[in-house]
Amino acid sequence: MRLPWKEGSKVPRDELGVLSEIKKGYILRQLKEGKRNDGRELNAIREATVQTGFVTRAPGSAMVQLGKTRVLAGVKIELGTPFADTPNQGVLTTNVELLPMAFPTFESGPPNENSIEYARVVDRGIRESKMIDLKKLVVTPGEKVWIVFIDIDVLDYDGNLIDACNLAAVSALKTAVIPGAAQGLEDIPLPVTCTPIAVTFVKIDEFLVPDPDLEEEQASDGRITVTTTEDGNLRAMQKGAGGAFTFDEIREAISMSFNLGKELREKYFR
Repeated sequence: MRLPWKEGSKVPRDELGVLSEIKKGYILRQLKEGKRNDGRELNAIREATVQTGFVTRAPGSAMVQLGKTRVLAGVKIELGTPFADTPNQGVLTTNVELLPMAFPTFESGPPNENSIEYARVVDRGIRESKMIDLKKLVVTPGEKVWIVFIDIDVLDYDGNLIDACNLAAVSALKTAVIPGAAQGLEDIPLPVTCTPIAVTFVKIDEFLVPDPDLEEEQASDGRITVTTTEDGNLRAMQKGAGGAFTFDEIREAISMSFNLGKELREKYFR
């Protein structure tokens, strides 16, 4: 079911469908008792599984399951022409596709507003952290560089696509190999410098909770994603889904993102 919207307005937030007021009340009561909708503690994230090398013919790939949300990221690397304003850098591009089988309101066709937003948030975290040393992707300055494509397919949607897509993209990139042999060059690992981790929070009444499941997203008043790296730096931040956050809530989100980012790196990137 789609939420009603007026001509000329934005596409409904995440096309999540309608959550009953009874269920919203239950979720809020649980939060007030220090519990999450699925039994987690307030600041806990769901268990994830990460399987790299999932697509054997891709230079890099990863299947990630975060709770019941599943995404597949594949990396394609090919030679091409650099952008005119960055002749001494390679190129990075990120795409997210919401497959119709993943959720009832997802439809086939060109990327919609939501898939574009998810791709931009994931891309920004990787790009602003300088995870890939783009200068090392140059073969011939101004003429020939390696172009890195990150394609992410959403297979099952049960909340928090941004963090699942980030985890899959970063996992795929960290294991990717530039296929130089096919061009008479040398196969070398993709020049990766760090591990950017995105942590997404939603605001439900006065509560700020990380890694929301679907029903928590439906009950939320706003969303914010914070991307950090292991050197203790904040690399990117994106607010979405309407609503407003106080300065204290933003500071709280940043603080938790550093702690949860460290936890995720220790679990999946040792």
